[in-house]
Amino acid sequence: MHEEVVPGPLHSPIAVFDAGIGSYGIVQLIHRHYPDQDLLYFADRASFPYGGKTKEALAQSIRDAIARLAEMGAHAVVLASNAPSVMVLDELGPQQPVPVLGIYPPVADALARSQSGQIAVLGVESLIQSAEIRAYVARQAGGLDVGLVNASPLVQLVEEGTFLSNPGATLEAVQHFIQELRQDRPGLDVCTLSSTHLPWLAPFFALAAPDVDFLDPAESLIPRLRPYVASGTGQIRCIATESPSMPVSGLQRMLTLLGVDLKPKLVI
Repeated sequence: MHEEVVPGPLHSPIAVFDAGIGSYGIVQLIHRHYPDQDLLYFADRASFPYGGKTKEALAQSIRDAIARLAEMGAHAVVLASNAPSVMVLDELGPQQPVPVLGIYPPVADALARSQSGQIAVLGVESLIQSAEIRAYVARQAGGLDVGLVNASPLVQLVEEGTFLSNPGATLEAVQHFIQELRQDRPGLDVCTLSSTHLPWLAPFFALAAPDVDFLDPAESLIPRLRPYVASGTGQIRCIATESPSMPVSGLQRMLTLLGVDLKPKLVI
């Protein structure tokens, strides 16, 4: 008879959160670069989608999530979503009990890589339509033209697991999206994947537009995290909230489809 092994306590964990499965890709990225760092992954499914909230409601969800993670011992917190990072984190960040690092569209990097000067930020509708993203782009781009493109329909392909269960339909949807994007911006050669869900679709973007460079905003997080990294055992734990339309069982199904041996713990 085998006894269940009870994992030890997390050592100075870094917490990573957003409202869905998207941020697990950032958990994987951090673990790859800092394999001894203990990580706490929080899927705040009760607040899904962040991209559909008003600025005030979004700020409250972010405050509540950070407070929860700080109480659970998080040493630092990664807000793994572009929309709230751009829209509310500048205002909320200094008020928080632990350091909070956001994920931001790499506009300056995209412009530096572009040969044509034609770039686009792909994100959820609330981000693309916000005054905050326009101000952010203006600061980053120095007056150069940057396309702001609503990619919310593609986000659903990830959150619902379609990109795993039906790759053919996913590629068709991405190809259609790229076709419309090229009609609006024919010289486009760099895009930022500015929703945590979109980097999961990177192979499909590469097939649909092999001549376009697609940037993952999370890459710039790795050096910024270095001051908060501590040696632990490399444990990854998952907690989640849920709603009737977004049960924890759906998150477990997605993790299983991804081949991830992680069991979410429901928190109220």
